[in-house]
Amino acid sequence: MAKSIILLGATGSIGVQTADIIREHPEDFSLTGFAAGKNMAVTRDFIREFHPEIVCVQNDDDAVSLRNEFPGVHVVSGDSGLIETATYEADVLVNAVLGSVGLKPTLEAIKLGRTVAIANKETLVTAGHLVMQSAKEYGATILPVDSEHSALFQSLNGEKREQASRLILTASGGSFRDSTRDDLKNVTVKEALNHPNWSMGAKITIDSATMVNKGLEVIEAHVLFDFDYNDIDVLLHRESIIHSMVEFQDTSVMAQLGTPDMRVPIQYALTYPDRLPRPEAKRLNLAEIGKLHFQEMDYDRFRALKMAFEAGRAGGTMTTVLNAANEQAVAMFLNEEITFLQIEELIERAMHSHQVVSAPDLETILYVDAETRKSVKNMLK
Repeated sequence: MAKSIILLGATGSIGVQTADIIREHPEDFSLTGFAAGKNMAVTRDFIREFHPEIVCVQNDDDAVSLRNEFPGVHVVSGDSGLIETATYEADVLVNAVLGSVGLKPTLEAIKLGRTVAIANKETLVTAGHLVMQSAKEYGATILPVDSEHSALFQSLNGEKREQASRLILTASGGSFRDSTRDDLKNVTVKEALNHPNWSMGAKITIDSATMVNKGLEVIEAHVLFDFDYNDIDVLLHRESIIHSMVEFQDTSVMAQLGTPDMRVPIQYALTYPDRLPRPEAKRLNLAEIGKLHFQEMDYDRFRALKMAFEAGRAGGTMTTVLNAANEQAVAMFLNEEITFLQIEELIERAMHSHQVVSAPDLETILYVDAETRKSVKNMLK
């Protein structure tokens, strides 16, 4: 029987690629419902193709239009609609929304003991302790979709967690990996969006260029796998073939390799603990690639990654501040209100001015998130 999927963030990069997987395996998966934001063209296409039972859009007016066009579909909107969609009866919830808006729906789905395939790293960065506590309390399963965390998850499969000594996340280095800090002073939005290896949305591509993305992944790895920050390393790996590694106490290193294709970790999260064939996918040919390159991470060059480690070690609400400040700063950069290097500067200022709350509840997290965004906006004035 086909697994029923609820997909949050259906029109984003991960959402569209999740739809590809469902399309490739119609006998194994069905799209029971999805949340789509404002992209009405893709929303209509998805409704016609997948015949979902529930659909959520951001605006009330769009919801009214869809109800008239598709009377057989339950159409909802806004934050309450997102929660209703996330908690709709299904086998797997894929959280691929952008930003901390994915937090509440995820927590509500976890309370129902659902399997949550999480591509929304901001949820784990902002409130990881709440997510993991709730998952334990309600018997929910959290499966990583990020290629790095999927690689760590697969490398730890069948191993004794206490015998693993170090997590090694690989990083492509993003659009500007060969640029000096001086080179970055006048880079354009278009240049920043030109990633050498991966096809991703605008926000995550900018995060990759600043290396904030890797910093968020470090925090996410700490949350998901319960490793101390001193036992998490980042290695620059240009080709994005080794997606991450785990070192064990006997010095053995387990790695997961593959072509840079997000459909692979997405499909694994949907099929776990099984695997399905992908006959059309490009196979990894190491002889063709010839060489793989690695180098130590330069934390002075990639200051945002260093700040992420600092935020993680500070704990509590500091990771919420890191994430909220970054989301706001990236939006401002994409809108050409600030320069590329000012993204780091605004994050740093937000972190320095914050007093950490060590074990925040959801209300505190949401308050800190909103206040941080406001303060970053006001820093330009």
